[in-house]
Amino acid sequence: MTPEPPARRLPRAFYERDALIVAPELLGKVLVRTVDGVRRAGRIVEVEAYRGVDDPGSHAYRGMTPRTVTMFGPGGRLYVYLSYGMHHCANVVCGPEGEAMAVLVRALEPIDGLAAMAAARGPAARSPGDYCSGPGKLGQAMALDRALDGADLVTGDRDVTVVDDGVAPPPAPARSGRIGLSTGAEMPWRWWVPGEPSVSAHRRAVAVP
Repeated sequence: MTPEPPARRLPRAFYERDALIVAPELLGKVLVRTVDGVRRAGRIVEVEAYRGVDDPGSHAYRGMTPRTVTMFGPGGRLYVYLSYGMHHCANVVCGPEGEAMAVLVRALEPIDGLAAMAAARGPAARSPGDYCSGPGKLGQAMALDRALDGADLVTGDRDVTVVDDGVAPPPAPARSGRIGLSTGAEMPWRWWVPGEPSVSAHRRAVAVP
């Protein structure tokens, strides 16, 4: 029996491309976070792309601010922001440096460290399929916060990275407009793995070709 290839961190070149290319190719990759020696890992099953100063839905649309400086590069870093004063959301910075492109990781299929994820989520966590089924839940379950903003996913500093363990993206991911935006929601820049129960509750949004 041929052994499975070892998981490897994604190289810088993977991220240094347009967000519309990187986003669907992140499906199937694994986000890994280690806290106090305990590994938490989840397979990326839902993403949204944001295209910087050309995208009215992007935090970078009005230019660089102290909050968004990480978005302007280099690619391969983690951009973490606090949503509604409660939920930490994690984005993968991509594209050429200075263009502020990013991919929001919206949902994970938990594959390692499930007990730690459940403890982090608390009573709100009903089942493994619910641990990371949305960007806020994901941030809580994976212990992602503003202290990780700017972490380099390529080198794995601050104990967070994205790896390829050989699982290919789905050949035909589902696709729709983005969720929860007042502007730019019509852009069909959200992708997810069809039939995956860990996708956020918005999986029933009308898909586009």
